[in-house]
Amino acid sequence: MTSDPPAETDAPWWVLHVDLDQFLAAVEIRRRPELRGRPVVVGGSGDPTERRKVVQTASYEARAYGVRSGMPLRTAARLCPDAVFLPSDPAAYEAASEEVMATLRIFGVEVEVWGWDEAFLGVRTDDPDRLAADVRRAVTERTGLSCSVGIGDTKLRAKLATGFAKPAGTYQLTRPNWVEVMADRPTEALWGIGRKTARRLGRLGVHTVADLAAADPAMLADRFGPTIGPWLRQLGRGLGGSAVSSAPRLPRSRSRETTYPHDLATRSDVDGRLTALARELAAEVAAGGRPVVRVAVKVRTASFYTRIKARTLPAPSIDGGEIVAAALEVLDRFELDRPVRLLGVRVDFAEQAPPAPPAQPDEPDQPDQADQPDQPSQSADSVEPAEPAQKAEPG
Repeated sequence: MTSDPPAETDAPWWVLHVDLDQFLAAVEIRRRPELRGRPVVVGGSGDPTERRKVVQTASYEARAYGVRSGMPLRTAARLCPDAVFLPSDPAAYEAASEEVMATLRIFGVEVEVWGWDEAFLGVRTDDPDRLAADVRRAVTERTGLSCSVGIGDTKLRAKLATGFAKPAGTYQLTRPNWVEVMADRPTEALWGIGRKTARRLGRLGVHTVADLAAADPAMLADRFGPTIGPWLRQLGRGLGGSAVSSAPRLPRSRSRETTYPHDLATRSDVDGRLTALARELAAEVAAGGRPVVRVAVKVRTASFYTRIKARTLPAPSIDGGEIVAAALEVLDRFELDRPVRLLGVRVDFAEQAPPAPPAQPDEPDQPDQADQPDQPSQSADSVEPAEPAQKAEPG
């Protein structure tokens, strides 16, 4: 677990989590001011009749109708027929994000970027609330966007505090008020615990954050492993690293996945599409020069039933042929008795480190569509976090 930074002044060390409000929608509204106050949905090509495209983000006005990220655009249109649907524009979001991060750096603090729309700040100060207010004001004045700021004594608490701060507010979650605020909440409310882990904990009688904080470490270690079990208990107590670093973080994995406009009905078609995905990914791996230690394949059928299987390579490798062969070997372990809606390939790089859970040869079944929403075709980097990130609804 990351240790706190060394003291350079007498002021206490604080972690601030800055999260941009409804980021993608806010960027679109910034360049189309006439959309302010209207329900806005961003996703796909902006056509709500487009098959198999999903909502990337929605303005707060659209969320009031039940529109959520990961939801099919067609469903969003039924829930909110008056919404303005806009195409995704990654270049614009990247540029806006750079404006915000540059603004955060003017405060002379450590800035650890966690994506387009969020970052951690690390600072020694006697008045974190004033700094948070200054940050919010500067972001709005310099970029025209708004943000919320969570203040904590660990990254976990700062991240969770932001949820209470939204929209456009500040909230402090620290050791003194942890039990009051979090004890009765479900374990899934914790950053780093998803639905499947929460269900596993529930079967052990661990339903709330207080239950997890008081759980028997030996029992958790037995059920989740000697690293993950104790780490889960630490989450329940709000503990974790508080160091913030502006140094670039290396991705721990890289993936490609595609949702196809028409289901893949034959094995030869599935083999061909997976081979193409794996070759593209292998070429990127070879260009980067970082050895791969594990290859995983994701399959989602037409019924939305999703599984992920993986295998560890005999030795770390950047050989494209070996990566493709491993992906096809993993695919052979699936029972492909239904048409395939989505295929994905992921490679895990060497030099992975806790506290991220180690991948298992067969990762758990994922039959719940809400757990695994369809995503557009993409190439994604996954970065090893100081603590696992979990963000169900952007902004």
